[in-house]
Amino acid sequence: MNQKDRRRFEGVHAFQFNCFPGVSCFTNCCQDITIVLTPYDILRLKNNLQISSGDFLDKYTIMILKKGHLIPMVILKMNEDDKKCPFVTPEGCSVYADRPWPCRMYPLDANDDGTYSLITESSRCMGLKEKDTHKISEWLESQGISPYEEMNEYLSSLIIQIQAQPMDIDNPQVQKMLIMSLYNVDKFREFIFNSSFLERLEVEPEILDAIRKSDEELLKFAYEWIKFGLFGKKVLWVKGKPDQKSVDVSGSTTESDVR
Repeated sequence: MNQKDRRRFEGVHAFQFNCFPGVSCFTNCCQDITIVLTPYDILRLKNNLQISSGDFLDKYTIMILKKGHLIPMVILKMNEDDKKCPFVTPEGCSVYADRPWPCRMYPLDANDDGTYSLITESSRCMGLKEKDTHKISEWLESQGISPYEEMNEYLSSLIIQIQAQPMDIDNPQVQKMLIMSLYNVDKFREFIFNSSFLERLEVEPEILDAIRKSDEELLKFAYEWIKFGLFGKKVLWVKGKPDQKSVDVSGSTTESDVR
């Protein structure tokens, strides 16, 4: 369906949809598709699987690094044999409680103007022929969209700032540090507490306590730290230099520190 031809809906509008094993196309939408993962998607999935961020990235993702772009595109790796999502089973999604944002939105898509559209047609998705009716705003709330949208707003804000303030960064460590802090929160936590990070930067005790315990708070801190390092945002201070607004985001790490 051409995006410009899609009908646009407001949150107050309703649509018909239901998906369950009895639908003839059940899980077909989980095959041969491109699912772009946000940092928060990865955080939720790796915790669901009870593995580290690094292991999740190695096993389940493809990372695309484009020249001139600091933030990579991270794609969920489909099975090589049948091109299905690695988490789909005949009974449905095995990580349903922590499924990525695009899967929660289905069959809806969010438009730039705040409206919504159907991402597919009833000829392909039999679920759209079911009689269950949902108000869009209520449907999205029932799918647990709110925390994803909140966390994705941090990412959108960072991308907008990077695009609005072109930077000539030739230090490869910068991109490695951004990848680590956004997509490998376990490694980022180690970097904070097991390197010279806290010897160089002033971080309030309550923030340290929060990021030690919570991956979500750690990811929020990562966004603030990146803005501090790249744009001089007054969210952190260099110890002994309260007037210094920024610090090299790559720090003084070695390649092994950020891998």
